Amino acid sequence: MIRFEHVTKRYPDGTTAVDDLSFEVPQGELVTLVGPSGCGKTTTMKMVNRLIEPTEGRIFLDGDDISAIDPVQLRRRIGYVIQQVGLFPHKTVLENTATVPHLLGWQRGKGRERAAELLDLVGLDPSVYGDRYPEQLSGGQRQRVGVARALAADPPVLLMDEPFGAVDPVVRDHLQSEFLKLQAAVRKTVLFVTHDIEEAVRLGDRIAVYGQGRIEQFDAPAAVLGTPATPYVADFVGADRGLKRLSVTSIEEGDLEQPPIVHLDDPLGRAAAKLAKEGARWAVVLDSADNLHGWISTEQTGASGTVREHARRMEAWLPVGASLKQAFATMLQHDAGWIAVIDKEETGRFLGVLTPARLHEALRRSIDADAQAIPRTEVELETVSTVASV
Repeated sequence: MIRFEHVTKRYPDGTTAVDDLSFEVPQGELVTLVGPSGCGKTTTMKMVNRLIEPTEGRIFLDGDDISAIDPVQLRRRIGYVIQQVGLFPHKTVLENTATVPHLLGWQRGKGRERAAELLDLVGLDPSVYGDRYPEQLSGGQRQRVGVARALAADPPVLLMDEPFGAVDPVVRDHLQSEFLKLQAAVRKTVLFVTHDIEEAVRLGDRIAVYGQGRIEQFDAPAAVLGTPATPYVADFVGADRGLKRLSVTSIEEGDLEQPPIVHLDDPLGRAAAKLAKEGARWAVVLDSADNLHGWISTEQTGASGTVREHARRMEAWLPVGASLKQAFATMLQHDAGWIAVIDKEETGRFLGVLTPARLHEALRRSIDADAQAIPRTEVELETVSTVASV
């Protein structure tokens, strides 16, 4: 959808902001451009909508050379979101959101209807917020309006220049989460500029790590964190890149252990016998459909009655596919030595448990899988036992 071919931007004073860039952003993919201030990432973005003209090279949008497209018409095909939002203070939220449809000649009713749909999509009830003015909104709410306005004419491409950089960390985290849900629904082709590697890792399908005017590495977040292409990239992503990688490595069924299992209507004597046979101190409790219910310890199986009467509620659980970062955070939050993993939040079918040791193994397998270009299930880890047997 977006393609750069040997693009350079050089200013009259001799400064080269962007030097011979060539990369491609497929349709529906979100690419984050990350790097220090002054590295050329915003210049790269502004060349896509011709706010800055390249000195050399060509940029293509959906196969069309943008140099042959009228800049005004080009910009109406591209959504643009900036850090300070840029809402019109004299217009209501609904009017701000309908700006581009109005410029494109849409009928007033159709434009306002589309604006209301988008406000609802970004979590702002148009019946509540539509008639308010920007000064009546919080910073996070204004940012949501900016995203809604950029999407109002349904552009195929969205350019976002540090859109969440001007809000506090808590709001920023929430906006990132909401934007990921929104992108999953609308699947726009997005260039997203940020100086924050953690934001780049969390949001991007791929990351372009900038040096001075050049892309040092263009790859999936897990690959950038696991196998930095250059010493510069390794230094930029930080010595804690292993921890950052937790956020882009998901829980898979092969990562799980299978503990003893009992059911709600089992007599406590049967549960005690199973725990004794397997030498375990606790068991996972399931209902008749094998959905997760809770857990029970050996101390509780010495009484009379059924498991149902003594089982404890399961607080530490996640669906398969959640990130290892979420798993680690859940363990810490509940002071748990393991978490239960289910197939879906809707059904709750139990799959197994993730322990700290298995979490570490999953991270190591993910890194090695990328390095060897093989599936995680095919990675053979070297452990203390394997080293001792050599």
